[in-house]
Amino acid sequence: MSRKRPILIGIVGDSAAGKSTITNGLVNILGADRVTHVCTDDYHKYDRRERAQLGVTALHPDCNYLDVMELHLERLHYGQPILKPIYDHSNGTLVRPQYVQPREFVIVEGLLGFSTPVLRQFYDVKVFLDPPEDLRRVWKIKRDTTKRGYTAEQVIAELGKRENDSRDFIRPQREQADIVVQFCPPNGIAPEEAGANLNVQLVLRPTIPHPDLSYLVNDARDSSSGVRLELGRDGGRPVDFLEADGNVTAEHAHQLEDAIWQHLPDLRSVHEDQFGEYQDRTETRHSHPLALTQLLVTYHLLRKYSDLGQMPFAPPVAALSRLKNNEQ
Repeated sequence: MSRKRPILIGIVGDSAAGKSTITNGLVNILGADRVTHVCTDDYHKYDRRERAQLGVTALHPDCNYLDVMELHLERLHYGQPILKPIYDHSNGTLVRPQYVQPREFVIVEGLLGFSTPVLRQFYDVKVFLDPPEDLRRVWKIKRDTTKRGYTAEQVIAELGKRENDSRDFIRPQREQADIVVQFCPPNGIAPEEAGANLNVQLVLRPTIPHPDLSYLVNDARDSSSGVRLELGRDGGRPVDFLEADGNVTAEHAHQLEDAIWQHLPDLRSVHEDQFGEYQDRTETRHSHPLALTQLLVTYHLLRKYSDLGQMPFAPPVAALSRLKNNEQ
């Protein structure tokens, strides 16, 4: 069957919550030629200089063209092109808009992607990134001082200015997500020292069908496995908590990956080395909890792709090349 419409995923979180890391991993997994990436931060009304003059932050809905964002998301949902604004994060300016044609998968990431009912209705999967504030603070200082030309003192001051808007407009969007992702340091480890050893907890809400991982319930008290599934409540609602320790062994991580892929026997087409990579300044590192998070999100995208009767999913050329090289 021919492709009917793109599959849309929303990835929302506060500044430096890890949205780009998750997004870049999904693009790498699915293939850049099959993914359209849209950043909702491009819909800012004011550039950095104007925001400073007005005394507003980019996190406030009134500082963004949410109505235009709604119209564009509707067009993307139905496979139609948009003329998307562009915000240059490197210097805080608004630049020439870009013609965007949706491909098979559309990743929409940014600060306010779940902030209105109209926006939320167009996503097939909604993911919210919810790291502890002390960890996000470390990430933001590291990113903004190395990539955006700020000093550490300027970043800390900006975090203070943004706190009320973060509380009022960004964090409440957590309640709208199908999956909530929280990376956090192991007990007793400072955020700046955790590195690739961050644990992850995934809140899996029954708003979308998740793969059956009930076998993990029996291992919930087995600390040696490094992965657990527990039943619980989040905000008063019943959910599954899928947890992976930062020091989970490759063996246990691969067992969980295999359990997820068993639900997509005809779509397993990417190599495990494509999951879990992230940049730590100039160094590329690997995290098993990040890999499992990316795999679970990929599962939902491919599952929806299959459910809508799309064409069978084949690995991107880059993935085939890496797999061939690894097998030699």
